[in-house]
Amino acid sequence: MQFEQSPQDVLARLDELREADAPTSGGRLLSYVYDSGIAELDDLAGAAARKAQPLNGLDPTTFPSVAALERDLVALARSVLADGVDGVVGSVTSGGTESCMLAVKSARDTWRAVTGREDRPTLVIGSTAHAAFIKAAHYLDLRLRVLPVDPDTCRLRPDDVAAALDDSVALVVASTPSYPHGALDPITEIAEVCAAQGVPVHVDGCIGAWVLPWWPGADTRPLWDLRVPGVASLSVDLHKYGYAPKGVSVLLYRDRDRHRRQWFATSAWPGYAVVNPTMLGSRTVMPIAAGWAVSKALGGNGFDELTGRIARSAAHLRAVIDDIDGLRIVGDPVGPLLAVATDTSIPEDRRVDPHRWADAARELGWVLQPQPGRTQSDGTVLPRTTHLTLTPVTEAVADDLATAVTKAADAVRGVPGAVAPEDFIAAADHIRPEDLTSENCAAVLTLAGLDPTAGLGGSMADLLALIEALPEPVAERLLIEFLARFME
Repeated sequence: MQFEQSPQDVLARLDELREADAPTSGGRLLSYVYDSGIAELDDLAGAAARKAQPLNGLDPTTFPSVAALERDLVALARSVLADGVDGVVGSVTSGGTESCMLAVKSARDTWRAVTGREDRPTLVIGSTAHAAFIKAAHYLDLRLRVLPVDPDTCRLRPDDVAAALDDSVALVVASTPSYPHGALDPITEIAEVCAAQGVPVHVDGCIGAWVLPWWPGADTRPLWDLRVPGVASLSVDLHKYGYAPKGVSVLLYRDRDRHRRQWFATSAWPGYAVVNPTMLGSRTVMPIAAGWAVSKALGGNGFDELTGRIARSAAHLRAVIDDIDGLRIVGDPVGPLLAVATDTSIPEDRRVDPHRWADAARELGWVLQPQPGRTQSDGTVLPRTTHLTLTPVTEAVADDLATAVTKAADAVRGVPGAVAPEDFIAAADHIRPEDLTSENCAAVLTLAGLDPTAGLGGSMADLLALIEALPEPVAERLLIEFLARFME
């Protein structure tokens, strides 16, 4: 066959496009990617994915290898996260967001089946719960009740959960740990107060549940998984600390009936019978095969060794940040996630704004993740922070990272944090979300000095300041417009 462009030219063009990406290996990107630092493991994942490339996960009766791979992954997750618990079943999904949405769908449909009601149930989450649950409530039409977390520990408080429960609540979500701050919610206490009122709990372990079982001291911490009575479901991503390519996640349930309510089936058309355990119909099996292969190769000892590398890096980096004048670790994180804020206990001329710090680190070749501050519903404030996700490869670059974050802090110490321009905020106060069309959103972005065609090459501190200052519906609409125009 005569190609319009040779395969070599096509791949060369892809390499050119990839040059603009943040580095996905080597430990300089501290979010989004989970680098084991083991080239042989990456090669194995790629080879397994390639073998599964032609498969369609739509019909495991036609491709029984798909069922076998999923069975093995669910069994593995069950052995780690539900040891000794009878009746636990689950599914493999395309990622954490799908796992979270399916857990919410199952809870909604279970609530309707049990209560006989057809109105909108309520989803209760903490303010640090992953945004996937806000998305689930939006897509699946649930009322959302967002509880404040303790501003010092960033943990969801059981007493607040108990006060939020009523007969409309279909599900309560707790995190192990929460993404923004690495805080481990008190699952046992939350599940106890929920069980007393017959409300199920979902544990979002998407980022932590495949690393915390091997984290030093795991045997001494309170239980947080499906071994806790009252926990009805749990999600864990294998494309995070399972070191598989995006996207593969496992969603476990305590009982079959709750699991079955995430499924969809119809015979109400003249084609093949449609029976889907997840939201997708046709779906790639490549990341499933890759996750299966990596899990088989590593085994428990391999995950234990890789987790040890992360834990040593976390201890080292925490000590480094503790010694940086003007910064502080938020709360008492458990696991591989850290959030860093300004130390407001010292004079302003010695403080370091975390967003300025992240910008300075980027100039040195390290990509940290700034997070906006947020005022909670009870008036307490979660400060602006910068997030760091640590992986096994961090240990190999720990000294360079320590030097970089220290140098970045020195460069911006005493520099005030970014604030949104007064004239922009004054204009934005008159904006009604319902008036934000694509065209006048573009005009507002221009007023803010944001050019979607240029991407986010400038100061992230300035952008985060705008997000903090704007009303949420306005900020969300502008973010949609910015990214949509960037993608265009």
